[in-house]
This record gives sequence, structure tokens and C-alpha cells, in this order.
Amino acid sequence: MKSSIANCFIPFRDSLDPSIIPKQLNDPFGESTPPICLVAVREVQTFVDTHQHHWKHNFGIYEAKAAPAKGKMFGVLVVRNAENELGYLCTFSGKLADETHHPRFVPSLFDIATNDHFITKGMLALTAIGNQISISLDELEIEALKAERQIKSAQLQQQLFDCYIFINQKREPQSLCAIFSNSSRRQPPAGAGECATPKLLQYAFQHNMQPLAVAEFWWGVPSKSGDRQHGHFYPACNDKCRPILGYMLKDYL
Repeated sequence: MKSSIANCFIPFRDSLDPSIIPKQLNDPFGESTPPICLVAVREVQTFVDTHQHHWKHNFGIYEAKAAPAKGKMFGVLVVRNAENELGYLCTFSGKLADETHHPRFVPSLFDIATNDHFITKGMLALTAIGNQISISLDELEIEALKAERQIKSAQLQQQLFDCYIFINQKREPQSLCAIFSNSSRRQPPAGAGECATPKLLQYAFQHNMQPLAVAEFWWGVPSKSGDRQHGHFYPACNDKCRPILGYMLKDYL
């Protein structure tokens, strides 16, 4: 289900202490969490607590669900909208219950429904090649099939990357691949563009909102590596986010 514009901008429920309203955006790679973000995060966490039973996603901290337990990174961005109202945007990294669009949450830049389901079609084609490999007895045929699968996989990844166009405050567009071509990586890693902070900033700039404060937090069972713990705050990642945010926030940081 897609988020509407009205659902994405969320006014604060209670009045705020004017002293915690920031004058400029904090560094998303910094370690400190702006006090105003703590207020927004509490509201988001209450919403997740209240509505998680409607979702298939299993955070591993509520009643048992069929899906494997998996924590999720969430983000909040405090903004002033075009009407000078103070509120916030919220979203999650990647997918939630295999969906990129949920009411209230800022959506992904990439909407599979508007792109002829090419990802689904591409993955089915790759699976078909994998099935051929598993039943083939000819080593030369297997090698050819593996090479074909590798080429098709790379083409599919490139097609997906081409769907991600980021803007900065001046609404100047830049493709994901162009952004990373100027970084030390040269190529975007898988999942680039789906982290919380880039999604939030993209939506804010698209809808003439002024970013004031940003924070990300982990919700659910710890990550496999153990470096993400329930309820803890974390800076934006260097691997995927630093090149993207460097472009989006070149007038801020």
C-alpha cells in the first residue's frame, strides 16, 4: 500500500519546548541524537508497538510470528513543511514485510509497481537458469549457464540502480551510479539508496520541506553481527550512505 503525501508529514502530538528546535541540520554521521528527534522517535516507536500486529514482519520482540525474527532500522527527519508547520517524517530501511510502501512511512525511491515488475521478471529468469544448472550433466553447458546467469544478474542490478535518481535542496538530480562514480567505491553496493536517511531527505526536498534534525534507530532483535541493538541509535552508514548524503547535503554539511 502506498503512502500518501498527507500520511507522510506528521505534526507533533504535543507542544514542544522551543529550546529543542534546532536552527540547522545535525550531521547524520555524528554520534549525538538531537533532543527533538527523541520526541519524534518515541512517537514512532509507540506507533510500531500499536500497529505491528497488522504486519507480517517479525521483529522478534512481540508475540511469535511465522516469519523469521529480524530487526529493522528506522529513521526520523524533523522538518518544516511548505506551510511553516513543524513535524517529522519517518521511514524504515529496505523493506518491511516484503513491502517498500506502508501508510505513514516515506516510500522507497523505487516503486516496483510502476516499473513493469522488471525485478520480479528478472529474478524469475535467474531462477530458471539456476534450475537448468541443477539438472544439467554437461560441464561445458553448466559453465555457459553460470556465465549467462552472472551477466543477467549484473544487468538486472544495473537496471535497478538506474531507477534511483537523488536530488539535493536545489532539486538538482543525480543518478546513483554518477554519485558513486566520484567515490572511492566507483560502483554502488547492493541496497544503496534504500537506507532511511536518503529516503527521508529525498521526500523532504521533493515536497519543499526544510530538514532540521535526523536520527536512525534499530528496532527488534540484534543484527546477525551484533552491531545493532534494540532501541539504540546509530549514525548513517559510510558504505552506502556517505556518497549519497554527500551529494544531497552539499549545501548543509
